[in-house]
Amino acid sequence: MRNPRTGWLLLSPTLIILIIFGFMPFLYVLVVGFNEWNIFAAEDGLRFNGLDNYRRLVFDDDFLHSVGLTIRFAVFAIASEVVLGFLLAQMLTRKFPGKSLFRIIHTFPLMVAPIAVGAIWRLLVIPGFGPVPFFLDRWFDIKYQIGSFPEQALLTSIIMDVWHWTPFVTLTMLAGLSAIPREPVEQAKVDGANRLQVFWYVTLPFLRPVLLTTVFIRIMDAIRTVDEVWMLAGGGPGTRFTGIYIWRVVFPRTDYGYGSSISLVTLYLTVVLCWLLFIAISGRRKGEVE
Repeated sequence: MRNPRTGWLLLSPTLIILIIFGFMPFLYVLVVGFNEWNIFAAEDGLRFNGLDNYRRLVFDDDFLHSVGLTIRFAVFAIASEVVLGFLLAQMLTRKFPGKSLFRIIHTFPLMVAPIAVGAIWRLLVIPGFGPVPFFLDRWFDIKYQIGSFPEQALLTSIIMDVWHWTPFVTLTMLAGLSAIPREPVEQAKVDGANRLQVFWYVTLPFLRPVLLTTVFIRIMDAIRTVDEVWMLAGGGPGTRFTGIYIWRVVFPRTDYGYGSSISLVTLYLTVVLCWLLFIAISGRRKGEVE
């Protein structure tokens, strides 16, 4: 009979690391969020103010705007990455000349640090130097300047994120497609199902766990995006996402209490979005089974 103490002993290093670097910082931010704390204020130290920080962010137009902007960014970026990743994964399941070289080149963005990705795209789109504004102006007569046009900055951020993270989605989708057994697919074809029906009734149900996990990871990454977008546009109009707004509150303003409350609300919104997505997908699957 196995001793449960051995299992807890083996798990103890991981649990200790999670408590020290995960749970304790969360508790610290939770406590600070219910206090007013500005190191440059006349009264130094923590001053308990209850729910004032949370009442303040409800009427903070800048924060609400950053939340809406972040949701727009996450929805368009993740949807594009899932569609492109699935199509590329389908292509990689087949044989074609140069397949190995394409896989290497396609995976290259994952090896680049996010801050380097932002720097690369900044060089591509900077007016008077980057090739993107030059060719858009010469070929299509489009004035491309992300510092002056918020929608252009948002679109560029989405394209940059798609370029950076589509390879990750492709790899997860490729793993899911490779694990699908051939028998149900072949049986569906024998029964007369077309490609769309095979995808909808056979491939998609098998891919649903992989798809759900991938979207979860990408939602969490997209909502906390800071470094690459900061390098791209410096937090200018169209790119003032929630993570950048928190940075502005905590560092330039040194308003640690309010910044902590925004961080907790952002974490809550992330959990709620993932939970709603899980309920929608799992509920739909349950309905199909019944």
